[in-house]
Amino acid sequence: MTRPFAELGVAPQLIEVLAARGFDSAFAIQELTIEDALAGKDICGKAQTGSGKTLAFGIPTVQRLADGDRGKVRALILVPTRELANQVLEELAPLAKAVGLSSLAVYGGADIDKQINAITRGVELIVATPGRMIDLLDRGAVSVASVEITVLDEADRMADMGFLPQVEWILRRIDGTHQTLLFSATLDGAIDTLVKRYQNEPARHEVEGKEVTVEQMKHRFITVHQMDQAKVAASIINANNRTMVFCNTKRMCDRLAEDLEKLGVSAEPIHGDLRQRQREKALGAFSSGKLQALVATDVAARGIHVDDVDVVLHFDPPDDHKTYLHRSGRTARAGGTGLAITFVLWNQELDVKRMQKRLALDVPIVEMFSNDERLLDLAAWEPVEA
Repeated sequence: MTRPFAELGVAPQLIEVLAARGFDSAFAIQELTIEDALAGKDICGKAQTGSGKTLAFGIPTVQRLADGDRGKVRALILVPTRELANQVLEELAPLAKAVGLSSLAVYGGADIDKQINAITRGVELIVATPGRMIDLLDRGAVSVASVEITVLDEADRMADMGFLPQVEWILRRIDGTHQTLLFSATLDGAIDTLVKRYQNEPARHEVEGKEVTVEQMKHRFITVHQMDQAKVAASIINANNRTMVFCNTKRMCDRLAEDLEKLGVSAEPIHGDLRQRQREKALGAFSSGKLQALVATDVAARGIHVDDVDVVLHFDPPDDHKTYLHRSGRTARAGGTGLAITFVLWNQELDVKRMQKRLALDVPIVEMFSNDERLLDLAAWEPVEA
């Protein structure tokens, strides 16, 4: 049993907000890091998505800013994507509000003038994507002169997406003594360089993530035809209880959920452009079994933890083997085995075969149409080379 927040030195007004949201005691990563972070130490935390790291850096950041100037940017949280920026803000805004702090998410694709106006009115905590933060700094719309705390969230993902030069450009402009909290699923290579360059004797904490392996699930790769793709998906979903479907874009999530509904399948999209209430409603319906399929982007799925997912369907093949494992692992939770199915269009075959090689998966890619009886029980059917 982990310790209650009060034992870790968390302020009563924050404990009240946490309790109202159903958080009475700390997750493992929070228990390890909060005391050190509240003491002002730099933190180097290794933790997987879904481990509770947002509050691990969020609680001490908000609490340390509670006393001090208002109207100046005093904490900067850098994240890889706009979806994650919104997600982090949603989690931290109630805590910030409880101690009289203003918080804001800034990212590309949104109205920069609105963001500038909000900063001008005064904000103490900013959650930002690196690109938009650089735009704002270039325009002189934001100052980092008063930043006391910097957070790098999902540093490994920022590295994978090629954002580290931008991250370093920002970090070099934050002068003076400040606290740096870094969280990442991996701490090697480029991340280790970040730690050495921008952290001062950090307290290192690690929560071992359960690595998902290819052996924990069955894998099926199916060549589909674009006009028949949604129907093949519907056949698979109807033959199972709970299916998590992955698409590479928010637009595709919306379109596929709509197509599945027309085919008589209960499905809802879940992505960063939807309101929190919509996402929670869809997730609740999926968790309770009222919804057959959840159609998600990779980023939106990072905060989703549902056991008893029978099938993970890669409607769009993932960009790399790590994403394949991360997605597919959702069907092998709680020690169970599951089924991971990947759709392959004619022009995606080479990329998928390359990914299979990285995963050491020797599974034939088999062509199927929506009326194929094998779709009714893909776990029982064993693919063989044609």
